[in-house]
Amino acid sequence: MLPSKLHAHPPRPSMADPNLQAEVLTASVRVNGTEAEATLRGGELTWRPADTGGGGEGQERGLELESEVLGCRVDGRKLKLATFTASGGGDGKGGGGDGNRRREEVVVEMETEDAALRWGDIIRDCLASLGRPKKLFIIVNPYGGKRSGRSIFQNEVLPLIEASGVLYTMQETKHRLHAQEIARSLDLRKYDGIICVSGDGVMVEVVNGLLQREDWETAIKVPLGIVPAGTGNGMARSLLHAAGEPFSVSNAVFAIIRGHKRALDVTSVVQGNTRFFSVLMLTWGLVADVDIESEKYRWMGSARLEFYLLLRMLNLRRYNGRILFVPAPGYEEVGDPVEQTTGHETNGVSGATDKNGETCGYVGPSIKEADLRWRSLNGPFVSVWLGNVPFASEDAMAAPKAEFADGYLDAAIIKDCPRWDVLGLVLQMKDGAYVNSPCVEYFKVKAIRIEPGLRVGSSTKGGIIDSDGEVLARGDGSHSRAGDEPGHLMAYGPPIQLTVDQGLATIFSPR
Repeated sequence: MLPSKLHAHPPRPSMADPNLQAEVLTASVRVNGTEAEATLRGGELTWRPADTGGGGEGQERGLELESEVLGCRVDGRKLKLATFTASGGGDGKGGGGDGNRRREEVVVEMETEDAALRWGDIIRDCLASLGRPKKLFIIVNPYGGKRSGRSIFQNEVLPLIEASGVLYTMQETKHRLHAQEIARSLDLRKYDGIICVSGDGVMVEVVNGLLQREDWETAIKVPLGIVPAGTGNGMARSLLHAAGEPFSVSNAVFAIIRGHKRALDVTSVVQGNTRFFSVLMLTWGLVADVDIESEKYRWMGSARLEFYLLLRMLNLRRYNGRILFVPAPGYEEVGDPVEQTTGHETNGVSGATDKNGETCGYVGPSIKEADLRWRSLNGPFVSVWLGNVPFASEDAMAAPKAEFADGYLDAAIIKDCPRWDVLGLVLQMKDGAYVNSPCVEYFKVKAIRIEPGLRVGSSTKGGIIDSDGEVLARGDGSHSRAGDEPGHLMAYGPPIQLTVDQGLATIFSPR
């Protein structure tokens, strides 16, 4: 039996929250079967293997509770920590590695059960004080991407959630807009967040459902989380990229468990009295065509986008129309000035309705038309892309300067240019370099209005306007009037306006 050395020392600054605890504990223990001297100080557990035969003490190893520990449980004299560390993390092998994390268990065997209970209580209190969620409502879309949502939840999400001790309720979506219905009726008092194991579309449904509630002002502040299980996964990619984390399901789950949050802009997309709320992007032209028309190849997973893009390159479409926008500071010289914008509603729309004609709880931001200075760009256009976050998908950085809560949309507009130039731009989307091309107008806006026209060379066919995977308007067959398109939320042809509501929602973030 090792001699007990459990005692307190004066505190020193912690690597985590300095208010977590002032006590410093040390003890002679066994860590994964090896004799060691362990120290629990604030948000850090460190240990150094003992000198067992004249060879000197081993290299100190350690775990930061906030960033490397999922949870802790006590089993007799054994303190069992579920860890999730990057290469070179808690195994003591030093720095370096590829940054990918792996789940392990560190077992600290104390001299007595009382000592194990004491250390365990302190570690659990430390983790609890970090603001981690205690109970989550998890929505799983079993139909997105390669229909892998259910297996991703069972095999990758659930083990991390259970190791962290977070309670959860899980519900699968059964049909389109089911997540929106769930969010509208969910008792939010029971949960610390809503998690979407899906592509981006389910999170958008949740946002729309929350904003359709009578208590929307508090509902929209419930933190949202995204675990990538769809085709595009732009939101998850953007969040992990912003924190310098590799893109993976497990990193996305750990970000949720850690409980860090950031504000997220919400965009009101309005046509008349009809409103849709967006958090990712809106597209018209090439990108929308590829996103929606490639649905027939969904069995290919994310590869369907690249495949269908090549098909569209062979018959590149261009669209007539006009874009009006209120530029952000620094972009006042983009486009041409617009003298007259009367006749368009930019204030909150009283009695705005969803697809079923029901009144929404939130009617969007109020903006005075007289205070806006509009500018314009005229078509034809190959693509109009409005992004709220940097990535539109795992492999496409559509808006490299986009921020989550700056109050602006990033506009990337590909003007009329040869098809092979467009192909070159697409190949540069991986890192966002395409925005530097003279074929692209890239700028930030506070509000923007799309006046979509017909396809160049056609007297009947328009395009597709797509927001976060939802077809808002489709101009196939005729230049539509409002109300002419059953099955779509808005009509193709009349103006559609987007206005940004800065930091309205909250999202779990790696940092």
